[in-house]
Amino acid sequence: MKNMLIVLLTAVFFWVTYVVVDTSYQSNLFKEWDYLMSIPWMVATLWDFYALILVLLLWVYYKETNIAVKGVWTVLFITLGSIAVTGYVLLQLFRLKPGQGLETVLLKRS
Repeated sequence: MKNMLIVLLTAVFFWVTYVVVDTSYQSNLFKEWDYLMSIPWMVATLWDFYALILVLLLWVYYKETNIAVKGVWTVLFITLGSIAVTGYVLLQLFRLKPGQGLETVLLKRS
């Protein structure tokens, strides 16, 4: 299961990174901001996204004991979104020792 998750999340990490970088080359978010914020679904999507980030950060705050680490992940989650979240979960999976189950990723504190 661990290896399957690593493969899947690595693919997601690289795909989302590609999409974000490719889109950045095609369109400047800061130039488009006023237009995008005039679209109700874009506003709803941003609220939905940052609500999800809050939930995921609560999990990170539970797992991590070092305040500096919590701060770094907060900045990364807010600025990089899914790229950072996927990276965090991949790091947790790579840190699993032989014999540890996925519950270690979800519940064990660092």
